[in-house]
Amino acid sequence: MIRFIKGIFHPAPDGSVIIETASGLGFEVSIPANSALYKAVEGDPVKVYTSMIVKEDDVSLYGFADKENLELFELLITVNGVGAKAGMAIMSALPPSELKRAVAGGDAKAISKANGVGKKTAERIILELKDKVGSFDDMDLPAFDDVFTPAGDERSEAVAALMALGYSKNEAASAVGKVKDDSLTCEAYIKQALKNLF
Repeated sequence: MIRFIKGIFHPAPDGSVIIETASGLGFEVSIPANSALYKAVEGDPVKVYTSMIVKEDDVSLYGFADKENLELFELLITVNGVGAKAGMAIMSALPPSELKRAVAGGDAKAISKANGVGKKTAERIILELKDKVGSFDDMDLPAFDDVFTPAGDERSEAVAALMALGYSKNEAASAVGKVKDDSLTCEAYIKQALKNLF
């Protein structure tokens, strides 16, 4: 198993790079579209953390700028129905912090923005990884109470209604929290909050 490669950076087409080692071997490594490795220019020395995927007819290396990205990718591909290509598409669409936020907040819409990833797959990722990527507190995100301090049941019901419409807890709480009037009905809070979401 190849876990990292140190060598000289060479750009290559189709979302991959070539890393030339000191021994003269050139390893082709697929990397996410938003990888920090793209900041390197040809000839720069780099260290790439890799996941080696072995299939009957193929051996591929998937590379990342740091261990956090590598671990997140390897966590993604443990989900049933998420292969290496889908994992890379998700990693390309969302930086690690946003991906963790989406999983922790149940935001299937954000995850399904990745190329070839449908809503059902996104929901499966959330279901299977929610307990593994940590909570909001682990990610330095604002706590729910900081975003939204309930001013009665009407606000709470509005948040619940928005979550039922598919918004994450954080999105719903933030949108309702921005409504300054404290004496609205649940329906009025929802209408005002929806304006904040668009």
